[in-house]
Amino acid sequence: MISSLSPAQDVARQLHDAHEQIKEKTLTHRRFKHQDIVPLLQALNQPLSVSQVGESLEKRPIYQVKAGSGPTNVLLWSQMHGDEATATMALFDIFNFLQAKNDGFDTFRQAILTKTTLHFVPMLNPDGAERFQRRTATDIDMNRDALRLQTPEGAILKNLQQTLKPLVGFNLHDQNPRYSVGKTGKQAVVSFLATAFDEDRNINEVRQRSMQLIVGMNRVLQQFVPGQIARYDDEFEPRAFGDNIQKWGTTLILVESGGFNGDSEKMTIRRLNFVAILSALKAIADETYRQEETAAYQAIPENGRLLFDVLIRNATVMREGHPVLVDVGINHNEVNDKAAKTFSYKSSVEDIGDLSTFYGLEEIDATGLMLAPAYQYSDTLDTVSELAKLDLIALRQQGVLVFPVRKAQADTFPTQPVHVLYDGELPAQPLQLEQIPTFLLKKGDQIHYRFVNGFWKENPDTLQNGVID
Repeated sequence: MISSLSPAQDVARQLHDAHEQIKEKTLTHRRFKHQDIVPLLQALNQPLSVSQVGESLEKRPIYQVKAGSGPTNVLLWSQMHGDEATATMALFDIFNFLQAKNDGFDTFRQAILTKTTLHFVPMLNPDGAERFQRRTATDIDMNRDALRLQTPEGAILKNLQQTLKPLVGFNLHDQNPRYSVGKTGKQAVVSFLATAFDEDRNINEVRQRSMQLIVGMNRVLQQFVPGQIARYDDEFEPRAFGDNIQKWGTTLILVESGGFNGDSEKMTIRRLNFVAILSALKAIADETYRQEETAAYQAIPENGRLLFDVLIRNATVMREGHPVLVDVGINHNEVNDKAAKTFSYKSSVEDIGDLSTFYGLEEIDATGLMLAPAYQYSDTLDTVSELAKLDLIALRQQGVLVFPVRKAQADTFPTQPVHVLYDGELPAQPLQLEQIPTFLLKKGDQIHYRFVNGFWKENPDTLQNGVID
């Protein structure tokens, strides 16, 4: 059977399929820290070399990984924002790929290594990664520091761009997982941007190259996540590194890793980064990107903001004795634990009303159902640990989801799907903006859905953490 894929798409499919064997297997979640990647960097072998290019405000070394001997310099950096780690994982997968031999990709790999010289900076913001926060230890957003250069990490990045003068730079980020592809209900799994270099968003040769490379990256990814690639808004931001690096003469490709439903640790998008970046590096090496039309870049839909994590449609609530039909948008918000290696969810009611033009990653049609307060346990427990003495499964079936406790710590998260109250009662109304979404959906006396902290599924394997309020 003759393949209908282009050569680049065909190789991308092979890379995608091989990723499981190639990937760096010690990186299994997004909240790794600087100390976790240092041994991996120290273990790298030819054709890769590692050098220190500076240090963070808190004296953590910032490293550069170099590969290749070609005349075209390419600069790639990840985790400029400390809590955006998807591409860092992909870069370590690429390091493994570049060190491999006799795996069917030797010709592909050698084309990149002989025609380009690659300069990688994984984890540009190690202090932010330590806390799993966006900003550096200066409390400055590094991506708004391209002019003043008050962050040492930002100064390192500008120095690399000015001294290496790379033809192409890859600015690797994560974006809000609730972006939609245009006005569709599809989640933007990956978004690209050819950043503007001036207020008028003009297109010169440097920016045109960005667009052409993104067209190729979009094409290879569409076969894995069809209709789920978007384009970031290109409004000029005069303080941002992406816009300025484009202005300074380096073709800039912004890659934003969004969300993939059911994959909170972004392992699927990590694989897509691996495929897209390697495909682009091959296009740079062979200059095949020159064949692409910029109109195909403009045809990629822009990011929209039309998604909630959960959208309940057509629920009825009582207001002053009158039934009111509403939709309810709920988002699950990640909260780091103290060590920032794991997280729990604290959900929120984001919007109420007519949300017919929005979508949910998960949706419930509540037509004919009344949204009512969850039932509260009749006694007040001394501590959260006393929950273990109760038959929570039976109580849940009865709609008893809320448990008063005398001694508890706010913003902590029981492993059981319960809503713990330690300070006062639930609001009189069953539904308010910014409320933690714990309630019932009923028809008469029959309970159809039991929501705790925005989650409702009954399967023990899919029940999420509770919350202390």
